[in-house]
Amino acid sequence: MDSGGADAVVSRRMQEKLRREMGDQMATWLSEPDVIEIMLNPDGTLWVDRAGRGMLQEGIMTASKAEAMMGTIAAVHGVVVNYEQPILECELPFDGSRFEGLLPPIVSAPAFAIRRHAIAIFTLDQYVEKGILTQVQRELIRKAVGDRRNILVVGGTGSGKTTLVNAIIGEMVDEAPDDRLVILEDTREIQCRAKNVVQQRTEGAIDMTALLRANLRLRPDRIIVGEVRGPEALALLKAWNTGHSGGAGTVHANSAKAGLTRVEQLVGESSQAPQPAVIAEAINVLIFIQRMPDGSRCVTEVVSVDGHDGHDYILTYFKE
Repeated sequence: MDSGGADAVVSRRMQEKLRREMGDQMATWLSEPDVIEIMLNPDGTLWVDRAGRGMLQEGIMTASKAEAMMGTIAAVHGVVVNYEQPILECELPFDGSRFEGLLPPIVSAPAFAIRRHAIAIFTLDQYVEKGILTQVQRELIRKAVGDRRNILVVGGTGSGKTTLVNAIIGEMVDEAPDDRLVILEDTREIQCRAKNVVQQRTEGAIDMTALLRANLRLRPDRIIVGEVRGPEALALLKAWNTGHSGGAGTVHANSAKAGLTRVEQLVGESSQAPQPAVIAEAINVLIFIQRMPDGSRCVTEVVSVDGHDGHDYILTYFKE
């Protein structure tokens, strides 16, 4: 058996071992289309977040089983998770779901969160049918995509930002099927059915800023960033401002306008000079999506960024 075949056998065995350690219950959750996230707390309780139902405790896992599972996941990726290196950030080997794991001493017992890799791509029309978008908001987004305006989707953790970006990308493909898309992420979550697409993720020393700089030479028509959360914000703004309009990205914040403040903070990580005029020129549309108390999602703000007057952003809030 050649080395490639041997590696494949080892990989299959490791994945089979991982499935046994996860157990049938978790495997079932990972196969259910409405499951968004699976979380283990240090007290051993397993919580499942389902679309439209919210977060419920649905099981338990012992600390020893969780630690063994995390060790296997780390081994598949060729890394170590232990007392000295207690944080594991990666993807589940068999389905690409995002995995964040913690071990003592930073927690009292093993804890993790699995954000399921999206399978279905919802359309903006389906968002309207589900009551997440109004028809007016849907048309505003369609026009923004057609006019090649850069869109920033804003929301809190678990609000559905990435899933909405998937729908917006679907609209891009419908509006401009010949456009070349470049998609950059830390963890692969974005789904894209474009014919001409380059999808990449950060790895080790290759961070988002490095990917952005390299990808400007790949002749993208639209640049999509899964999440803006570091100094790459300035590189993205410059890219969007220099002939690469019509892109999209997400950022964590608690309102549409707060998304601009968050981008300012991120730009500040790579530049001491304030950049509000650059931000206002690069980001054209803000969409704020939030998770409601009943677990559902709702787009509550669609905002046009019309410039900066030297004191504040000039914003137009669209009414339903």
